[in-house]
Amino acid sequence: MTTQSAAIGRRRWTIACLLGFGVLVNYCDRVNLSVSHAALYATFGISDVVFGYLSSAYNLTYAMCQLPVGVVLDRFGVRRVGRVSTFLWSMASFAAAVTPNIGGFFGARFLLGLGEAPTFPANAKAIGLWFPANERGFATSIFDAAAKLASAIGVPIIGILLIKVGWRWSFAATGIVSLLYFGLFSKIYKDPDEDQKLTAAEATYISDVDTLHKPSIESCEQSSLGYLIRQKKVLGLAIGFGAYNYSFYLLLTWLPSYLSSALHIDLLHSFLYTSLPWLFATVCDLIAGLTSDALIQRGWNASHVRRTILIGGTALGLGILGAANAHTPARALLWISISIGGLSAASPIGWSIPSMISPRGGVGTVGGIVNFSNQLSGIAAPIVTGYILAATGSYNWVFGVAAIYLAIGIASYLFLLGKIEPVPAKPAATLIA
Repeated sequence: MTTQSAAIGRRRWTIACLLGFGVLVNYCDRVNLSVSHAALYATFGISDVVFGYLSSAYNLTYAMCQLPVGVVLDRFGVRRVGRVSTFLWSMASFAAAVTPNIGGFFGARFLLGLGEAPTFPANAKAIGLWFPANERGFATSIFDAAAKLASAIGVPIIGILLIKVGWRWSFAATGIVSLLYFGLFSKIYKDPDEDQKLTAAEATYISDVDTLHKPSIESCEQSSLGYLIRQKKVLGLAIGFGAYNYSFYLLLTWLPSYLSSALHIDLLHSFLYTSLPWLFATVCDLIAGLTSDALIQRGWNASHVRRTILIGGTALGLGILGAANAHTPARALLWISISIGGLSAASPIGWSIPSMISPRGGVGTVGGIVNFSNQLSGIAAPIVTGYILAATGSYNWVFGVAAIYLAIGIASYLFLLGKIEPVPAKPAATLIA
């Protein structure tokens, strides 16, 4: 944060940290399942294929909600939608803790996906409301890096809890923390025009972004779901981010199992080793956000800076192929760290883009479209992995499929997204029609 920014006021950074803490909490809810793989097998006797479906259950309701949730966010705002969602995801963790059978566990994961569905579109919209464009890279990286930090600290902490007191108490613990965040969010978060702690100087500093998020009658048509989903830029961002999320969810749900089964690491050490790539990813995420903002503030071309980090980081994600031929934990962790580090550098740039390519009043809708693509990939990754392992018993094609998808994502950034600027306005004649 610059001296000038501190003089203006810091309320927007408080909001960014609040959103980051929320992502940290809800990703701990998500990784709880991957940590509990062996315990759930012992309790319910599930196979790798069933675990793949269970890992995707969350993403199914999450994905189904993405397109409508973007419209709901643009209509009702971040605060009201956020309060409902945080309460629902808290209840989902408690439901998982007390479920008597695998069917109930599926139900709890469906509820978790429903509750957490607004999180990233809401955060993208909130950052757009609270920050000028030249600060959105780092502001976005705060909540995006929290998703990686959740795995870095959540996997070992939840793993130790599971070993000491059992998987049910580990789910209850994340439910308690989620409920505490619900209270914190309800008390603190407001949009800038409602926040009494926002100074006049800071309000003036960020006021230029408000019009991007408040639809007018003239902009309703060109910010509609039907119009936006047909735009090349929106499709390019959605496909590219879908490729990122496939690899992300592959590692989020299967990394501890890969380390323990393929590399024969004991359960406790697999939890501890899992944290290393995610810690590296957290650092890469924050550095990418800081670097993009710093270069843009020094006068570098904003579109070129963001595209370079976005495409370069995704290209580094292809390092996941190295893990396919790794025969030692050190080599596997090195290649996985390169892959998830590069993807994490691209991620905050990607999440800052909806507010930059959206027409007036359409940020939530674009965020919903992008996250819908993300979650389709999040659904596919654990299930495809389960089937590949059942058929081959090897992770070679598991990582190979992820690399192919990443190559498609890079092409979509290059040829569909193009220059980072607002989507073209709908012609006036079409608007009238």
